Amino acid sequence: MECAIEVKELTKKFGDFTAVDHINFKIPKGKIFGFLGPNGSGKSTTIRMLCGVLIPTSGEGKVLGYDITKDTEKIRANIGYMSQKFSLYEDLTVEENLDFYAGVYSLPKKVREERKKELIKMANLEGKEKRLAGKLSGGWKQRLALGCALIHKPKLLFLDEPTAGVDPVSRRIFWKIIHELKNQGITILVTTHYMDEAESCDITAFIFNSKLLTIGNTEEILKRENAKNLEDVFITYVERATNQKITSTFKELKFLLDGQVED
Repeated sequence: MECAIEVKELTKKFGDFTAVDHINFKIPKGKIFGFLGPNGSGKSTTIRMLCGVLIPTSGEGKVLGYDITKDTEKIRANIGYMSQKFSLYEDLTVEENLDFYAGVYSLPKKVREERKKELIKMANLEGKEKRLAGKLSGGWKQRLALGCALIHKPKLLFLDEPTAGVDPVSRRIFWKIIHELKNQGITILVTTHYMDEAESCDITAFIFNSKLLTIGNTEEILKRENAKNLEDVFITYVERATNQKITSTFKELKFLLDGQVED
């Protein structure tokens, strides 16, 4: 099967700190790849290397057949990227943000106008075209950001914690859109802390302390670990990696457990 992303021994160091440590994985075209791990585990650093923003310390990688160190401009022209923080222009309207990103990719006016209408409809932002992006709620902002990432019709989409901080309804709508994009042949790499989202991915990988712990589809991973859900699997991996049990430290908060409430 043809791959959208291939990574071999990819490593990134910042001085003495290793942010990504010799990781290997492949993502077939047209699949949703869930990249899971706690904050600081190396997810965002990996994405930045794949997007051509960071140069690897060692190892190699290909995105859509392009080398991540030699073909960065070609990679950027064919991918969409949505960061974990809202990164659009809050003092521009919904329509103006879409116009700006269409201009970045030099889309002809006719194409731009057609795609704007389709993206506004997809994101359910009809009637909000003239509203400032900064005045939108979290869920609307994320959908607008997705629309801007899609306006140049990328073959590969990077979504870095796209649903962090949004309400459950917005999360469900957002993931419905993601699966519709997959059905159109777009490959998607998504990071998330929500295990229910991860379980809907075609392939899932766990990264912790800069190292890739495992990779496979949800059914394979659950069977391998004899677990009921991915959250249990992830906790098991973290306990193995740290050689420590994840237990509550609430019992150490004696001032809360002494039965006394101060006036």
